Amino acid sequence: MDAAKLREMEISELHNKLAEHREELFKLRFQHSIGQLKNTARIPQVKRTIARILTIMREKQLETKDGRSKEVK
Repeated sequence: MDAAKLREMEISELHNKLAEHREELFKLRFQHSIGQLKNTARIPQVKRTIARILTIMREKQLETKDGRSKEVK
């Protein structure tokens, strides 16, 4: 999922996506540990997506705290 789509989401939606991706990462790690994971490149992809979600959540938190507008200058 790209950052533009994530930025359009509300905080509650981002929380849901974060939970989904953390669960997926857990399952991928488990599959990897028992040797059933076929696409090992998916683990870093999910980690990056989690980082994107957390970054965007923090940006939104700072926007509301500082009262900044969502427009980029």
